[in-house]
Amino acid sequence: MRQVFITKVGPPEVLQVRESPDPVAARGEVRVRVKAAGINFADLMARLGIYPDAPKIPCVVGYEVSGVVDQVGPDTVGFAVGDRVFGMPRFGGYSDTVVVPASNAFHMPAKMSFEEAAALPVVYITAHHMLLFTGNLRPGMKVLLHSAAGGVGLAAIDLLTAHGCEIIGTASPGKHQFLKDRGVQHCVDSTGDVYGAVKALVGGDGKIDLVCDPVGGAEWGRNFKLLGPGGRLVCYGVSTMAGTGKRRSLWSVLKFLFGISWWTPIGLMNGNKTVSGVNMYPMFDHLHLVRPQFEALVRLFEAGKIHPYVDKTFPFAEATAAYHYLHARKARGKLLLVP
Repeated sequence: MRQVFITKVGPPEVLQVRESPDPVAARGEVRVRVKAAGINFADLMARLGIYPDAPKIPCVVGYEVSGVVDQVGPDTVGFAVGDRVFGMPRFGGYSDTVVVPASNAFHMPAKMSFEEAAALPVVYITAHHMLLFTGNLRPGMKVLLHSAAGGVGLAAIDLLTAHGCEIIGTASPGKHQFLKDRGVQHCVDSTGDVYGAVKALVGGDGKIDLVCDPVGGAEWGRNFKLLGPGGRLVCYGVSTMAGTGKRRSLWSVLKFLFGISWWTPIGLMNGNKTVSGVNMYPMFDHLHLVRPQFEALVRLFEAGKIHPYVDKTFPFAEATAAYHYLHARKARGKLLLVP
């Protein structure tokens, strides 16, 4: 099989396509011939050497794939050769062939394309868990969504729209019309004074009910100040650690660490506020929480309420170009790799 390896810590040029032996499906597993694999920001951080959950480099990352089952392991039920599936391997997704536990695989709806299937698992399950499981989402809430044009951002917009929420989305100005077309009522320039712009937008004593933040560092403290009574800050990423360059930056890491705000239980009690965190990687060990959410997302897709958006698709041989595009913060929604 062919795989895209991170050969060492460094810029996108460290990515390399290599040949490896085909895996074999064991008991309770299925083998999938991959049609598309999703790229996530965590993959970029793994390549920079600042993602602690990633396997030791050299390694193959990738959390989500779509494809066709070509081998079913012993005693594996619910799947047959030829089934169209999508699922979540625990790394290794940048491969033309993967083996996944049957518990991590799902049948694709008939009207779902392989590209849509590869664009759904990580970002939509993150958004669903963040909003409905952790964020206590209720209809009509006023929600501040940072990096709204990213993969998780667009997934969250679908879910927030379905719940009748008022959405304030941050992004560079060139993405604002795109976000409005997706359902965002208010767009804020992410390159400017976001805190001041949001305060001016809500006006007076207006406050935010829920903030979803993948940036981290000093932004956590500023976001917390925007919350009203009963408000929640959900932290689901630390993109500020990656900096703006294409190599690991010690300065960016230190800036992140020294910018972190701290809260005491008494402060949270007196303010009636909540700070929560979401990291879906550890949830692989708690599939009883994840799988029902995934099944709910499949039903929402079938009902036409969520719409996975693929910005660009790159062949394995152009994985380096895909990462340059991601570093340039040009992506809207998902980037995919195809064998």
